[in-house]
Amino acid sequence: MTNPAAQPERGGSVGVDDWDDHWRRYQGSNGENPANVYRRQLIFGVLAEAGAPRRVLDIGSGQGDLLVEVHRHWPTAEVAGVELSAEGIAAAQRKLPEATFLQRNLLDDPEADSALRGWATHAVCSEVIEHVDDPARLLRHASDFLAGGATLVITVPGGPMSAFDRHIGHRVHYTVDSLCQVMEDAGLTVDRVQGSGFPFFNLYRKLVILRGDKLIDEVDTSDGDLNKSTQAVLRGFGLAFKVNRPDTRWGTQIVGVARKP
Repeated sequence: MTNPAAQPERGGSVGVDDWDDHWRRYQGSNGENPANVYRRQLIFGVLAEAGAPRRVLDIGSGQGDLLVEVHRHWPTAEVAGVELSAEGIAAAQRKLPEATFLQRNLLDDPEADSALRGWATHAVCSEVIEHVDDPARLLRHASDFLAGGATLVITVPGGPMSAFDRHIGHRVHYTVDSLCQVMEDAGLTVDRVQGSGFPFFNLYRKLVILRGDKLIDEVDTSDGDLNKSTQAVLRGFGLAFKVNRPDTRWGTQIVGVARKP
């Protein structure tokens, strides 16, 4: 556990998020990010520990990349996503037409007659709740889509924020203890919360912070085609991430595992 007195880092004031615009801008560059590949490896390890998934829900499914990989790993599992953005759902549905996607704002009350109520045996909420002002409320509503005893894997960023993090609407970065508190406030049974990614994920995050506004300019003007030097750096980190430690108090990728009671 981290120091109980440690506080999550908070960002500045953030306006209304435009997630349709977000997915139009970042579809290409998001796919090149080795951090996303690393997170999926952590997530899939936890899902496998909980038994072969039968029905997997992605909470905040974005453009569907995680569910595409879930389908490749467990082709017999049913998959579904809940997402705020119509643009994200359209992209996800093109990639995975056999999946079910629902457009929902989980900060509001979800519809009680949803076909997915109590549906999921396994669920993921990856890099989502740092974007919202009431993460416990979002998770509480999302849990309505989970069967009793279902496993939920949550990933959130830890450590300092970068300029790019603030640019894309991060409200807060987490510690092990602060994520644990949010999960408990959402009414979930917490199995464990851990830091992951030491040392190379931490180094990657430091580089993102050091690049500051330059990274924002490059990504926002790239149309999904990052320059060759950036691509080479990302490939290098992709290789280095293979030797990250998955469970360490120094890791700045925070992973939580919980169950619906």
